[in-house]
Amino acid sequence: MTPPRFELAPEIPAGVAVLGVPVFVDLSTPARAGAEIDRRYLAQRRFAGRPGDAQALLADDGTTVVALGVGDAGSVDADALRRAGAALARHAGDATEVATTLTAAGRGADLAAAVVEGVGLGSYRVSGARTRPAADGKARLERVTIVGAGAGLAAGVARGQVCVDATWRARDWVNRPARDMTPRELARAAVDAAEGTGVTVDVWDEDRIAAERLGGLLGVAAGAAEPPRLLRLGYEPAGRRKAVPTVALVGKGITFDSGGLSLKPAASMTTMKSDMGGAAAVIASTVALATLGAPVRVVGWVAATENMPSGTALHPGDVIVARNGTSVEVLNTDAEGRLVLADALSLAAEEEPDAIVDIATLTGGQRVALGPGVAAVMGTDRSLVQRILEAGRAAGEPAWELPLFAPYRKKLDSDVADLRNVTGDSAASAVMAALFLQEFAGGRPWAHLDIAAPSWVDADDGWIAKGATGWGTRTLIELVRTWT
Repeated sequence: MTPPRFELAPEIPAGVAVLGVPVFVDLSTPARAGAEIDRRYLAQRRFAGRPGDAQALLADDGTTVVALGVGDAGSVDADALRRAGAALARHAGDATEVATTLTAAGRGADLAAAVVEGVGLGSYRVSGARTRPAADGKARLERVTIVGAGAGLAAGVARGQVCVDATWRARDWVNRPARDMTPRELARAAVDAAEGTGVTVDVWDEDRIAAERLGGLLGVAAGAAEPPRLLRLGYEPAGRRKAVPTVALVGKGITFDSGGLSLKPAASMTTMKSDMGGAAAVIASTVALATLGAPVRVVGWVAATENMPSGTALHPGDVIVARNGTSVEVLNTDAEGRLVLADALSLAAEEEPDAIVDIATLTGGQRVALGPGVAAVMGTDRSLVQRILEAGRAAGEPAWELPLFAPYRKKLDSDVADLRNVTGDSAASAVMAALFLQEFAGGRPWAHLDIAAPSWVDADDGWIAKGATGWGTRTLIELVRTWT
């Protein structure tokens, strides 16, 4: 499947089979809702008008009208419209074309983009190798008309389309079986995605990786039959006449994580094709930012490999040397993400960007602390962390700041190397991982997003789809496109 295409029209298209209409908690509709709603019927069906509520009704002309809850009339926000759009996608039956007047509940580019994101992301499904149609209730949407007019709405619809396309792309990559989405295939996918956008993609093979002294990436890759890849993506704003800021995005790209010789339990491996969620977000967002004409220079770094057990695999107790010369005692080969990020962060820091943001499915500690609905963020620069928190709120991908508590740093000291990759206990594991990564940011303004739990979920919820969520893609887009 491909994402639906969105268009803005001043009127409801003639003959449309399904129309989504906003409804407030008092069961009233905006003046420009476009359809009469039987409030008594909605009350009988226990429809409350909360964001995400939906109820289909049959109009006199045969049109299916879907009442979509958007909350209180005076406080409709992007999250409410995103949830309403997703509800429309899941209540549109077998329609391929729908229309909605959701923007009548709240105008402006950001709210229009949220409607598009909700419908587009709510309609996502994994096609894979299924030979029978999915029975998940989602329409196979091909075209969606957003009813409204004005330059602001048009800009919002266009931006929303780019964000939908990027998030679908990230989800598709992560949802692919690890046997198909290898480091080499991820590199090919990045090159294909960047074609025609102005984004350059430089792919380093295993020989170049060795020549560049990426000891962390080589160490993790040592047990895999599939060779590693290091990707550098570059985007330059067109027609710039003066120096612009540079933002470096760094993604963890473990295309399958068995844990290496510190082998995971079998049940814990079933979703480990998702361990490249950070890499997918970096690639997809960089391409999207080029499409949107972001005002700053973007450099994306992705370290991609499998983490597998074999006779050549990294042993617990081995020592690797990262790109910046730091030696690391590897006490647990299942804490491999920080080893590949060490090299990618070092490379990013060498270019002296104005900010570095890494994103990774990194620790179980994030899952325990915050669960699947909130990412963890830590960093050395207050302004950068605040930007990420604000971008996450705007994107509907909330994050919560955890303390980068300096006194814990001594727990990473090793008797045989500069650092060790784990502390020996699970206390504050998300914070300990961030303190490890800080050693490789070269003193640049840096922040770390841990998306271990939000990157993969077991059930649909609002715009979030079962399986890979694409979490972080739109946060990075929002962070960089609004950079000043």
